[in-house]
Amino acid sequence: MDAGIVKQQEVAEGYFRLTVFAPAVAVAAKPGQFLHMRCGDTLDPLLRRPISIHAVNRDKGEVALLYKVVGKGTALLAQKGKGDQVNLLGPLGKGFTLPERNEKVCVVAGGIGIAPLFCLLQELTARNHSAAVFLGAATGSQLLCAGEMERCGHIVHIATDDGSAGFPGTVTGLFEKTITPGSSSVDRVYACGPRRMLKRLCEIIRLEGIPGEVSVEERMGCGVGACLSCACKTRGEGNGVAYKRVCMEGPVFPVGEVVWE
Repeated sequence: MDAGIVKQQEVAEGYFRLTVFAPAVAVAAKPGQFLHMRCGDTLDPLLRRPISIHAVNRDKGEVALLYKVVGKGTALLAQKGKGDQVNLLGPLGKGFTLPERNEKVCVVAGGIGIAPLFCLLQELTARNHSAAVFLGAATGSQLLCAGEMERCGHIVHIATDDGSAGFPGTVTGLFEKTITPGSSSVDRVYACGPRRMLKRLCEIIRLEGIPGEVSVEERMGCGVGACLSCACKTRGEGNGVAYKRVCMEGPVFPVGEVVWE
């Protein structure tokens, strides 16, 4: 479908928030799902780009996408502005499982990984459910959405690799330092970020016996399960492995299901 751009804003150097008018998507979207976007107006680049649904305003029929310019496709998308049209497919994929109302929730985001998690936090706010957010970035200027999350009632803990803001180190290091081992301080964890971050986080929370879900990123071709280009190695029956499509069975998987390599 074609959707009109309501707003395009560079929220940090190389990071953009794109808002489109897409009422059908706004009604159907669930936290953790994504849109498959045609970034240019020609066949170059040929393939669409999967971009997480970042925020939804169902009353206005608007959907926001937060993305980082990393190649030709996203660079073309960043050139578009208010009044332009974009073609999209979605919402696609399997989203997050919402927590029970009495569960103590932690959200762990690395860099652009906050994109799908903000939509989850938005849903929690609507349910009067606050979360502890662990937000990491390479440097302070790349921290995204911290103020917005605090205004929504969530508690935000910050980590930067270079120590320019918050905890000096990785977001997983901050998470491990903050939670109380063996206690009931955390009932459920949601996360998205670089694979190395997710691998380490899954090791920590599995050791603590904490359930949770992670959103993984993979290159995609069709986005609807036909091409198999986004196959992800997961744990199968016994000691075996099984390959699942991130675009269909994901991008959200339970902690412990993905085989990190």
